[in-house]
Amino acid sequence: MVFSSLIFLYAFLPLCIIATRLVRTVKAQNVILLLFSLFFYAWGEPVWVLLMIATVFGVWLLVLAMERSRSKAVARIWLTLSIVLCLTALAVFKYSGFFFATINDIVGTSLPENTFSLPIGISFYTFQTLTYIIDVYRGEAAVQKNFYKLMLYVSLFPQLIAGPIVRYSDIAEQIDGRRISFEETAQGIGRFLIGLAKKVLIANHAAEIVALTLESTRLSSLDGLEAWIGILSFTIQIYFDFSGYSDMAIGLGHMFGFRFKENFNYPYVARSVTDFWRRWHISLSTFFRDYVYIPLGGNRLGLPRQILNMFIVWSLTGLWHGAAWNFVLWGIYYFVLLTVEKLFLLRWLEKLPAIIGHIYTWMSFILGWVFFKMESMSGIATLLQRMFQPRSDFVTNRGVVMLQNHLIFVVIAFILAMPLLPWLRSKKPVKRLMVTVKSKEPLYGISSSIVYMGILFFCTMSLVASGFNPFLYFRF
Repeated sequence: MVFSSLIFLYAFLPLCIIATRLVRTVKAQNVILLLFSLFFYAWGEPVWVLLMIATVFGVWLLVLAMERSRSKAVARIWLTLSIVLCLTALAVFKYSGFFFATINDIVGTSLPENTFSLPIGISFYTFQTLTYIIDVYRGEAAVQKNFYKLMLYVSLFPQLIAGPIVRYSDIAEQIDGRRISFEETAQGIGRFLIGLAKKVLIANHAAEIVALTLESTRLSSLDGLEAWIGILSFTIQIYFDFSGYSDMAIGLGHMFGFRFKENFNYPYVARSVTDFWRRWHISLSTFFRDYVYIPLGGNRLGLPRQILNMFIVWSLTGLWHGAAWNFVLWGIYYFVLLTVEKLFLLRWLEKLPAIIGHIYTWMSFILGWVFFKMESMSGIATLLQRMFQPRSDFVTNRGVVMLQNHLIFVVIAFILAMPLLPWLRSKKPVKRLMVTVKSKEPLYGISSSIVYMGILFFCTMSLVASGFNPFLYFRF
């Protein structure tokens, strides 16, 4: 089940909201949310929900033992066992086939490669479970003595499938101490619908253009213009797909009294790759910073060790996104760019006009999406060759027609990816207008409701008219 499906919008979510509003205590709400969350996951993964429950139960017992340990050495043993248990399922189901296939290719052996289907969202809920283990060990959160509450944290459906990665220390108090209000629910509904529009009205349309251009069977016949339209469309798709999902998750959290941290901050306005990764998938970036980079020594050690730590982090970041060499290459690509920026380029960019930093960053992440999108080395090479082919073959009639058909959409989509609303809201005339409009209740509430009802209507019509509704980050 996905947030942008009709069954979720018109059956699952309304029933869940009604059920949680019919009870008065937070404890009862937690039980209802847990049952709905397990059903949500079991809808698409009826077998793997048992794997998630078993993993969380094992971690719960091990962390309880770790907390009761009387010596630091014993606590470290329990810490290690709990981390190993947490990562075992991820290693087996996501990486074992890749590992054995790589050995077979290099050595020429015929080791058996598993045929497991990848449990949906396993990378996200594994990392969230890790934050619980480590936060408790560090003393940043109290151990959770009730298994069902830990299970609720891990399986909470708004962030279960595709994040954002919610740290246990950020949400521990909200499990027992949250309050659901009308204002909070209304705010959540609005945020959810904005995310739904990003996904259904923009990302899905961009995905159709991507399918027309970047499918492996079409790559070799693309002209340069088509190749650029395809990768720019993928740049649109992945941002609006994932940021839209994060908006929906944050909005759903508000509906049930939870506050999740922001996961995106207009990454396409970044002036450097370093800035880009402060704005893109913030929960993942900060996870690797706080749970991998800093424990490895961070910036406290000499430059060679800092670069080694960065290499480890970005190799893991690439592998986290997928068990394939294109993701490893994507991670190393960003390691190289960030290392160069750390050594000297970032200081240069700060002295140059802002437009140069923006152009450099745009070219960097667009080329990065080539490695991310194409699953084979030959596909990467072909797409890059098509994008930078000789001028005589760069434009054909087919490419011109595609540009005419999709130029307006691409331009509008990139404009919408910019922080136009925050910029407008910062202007004094707009501020005064907003204060005046908000003061005119109930007119403001009615007009807002009409806008959101319109968004829901158009999204519903789009979903009814088209069965094309992929979520990119489900495979992670």
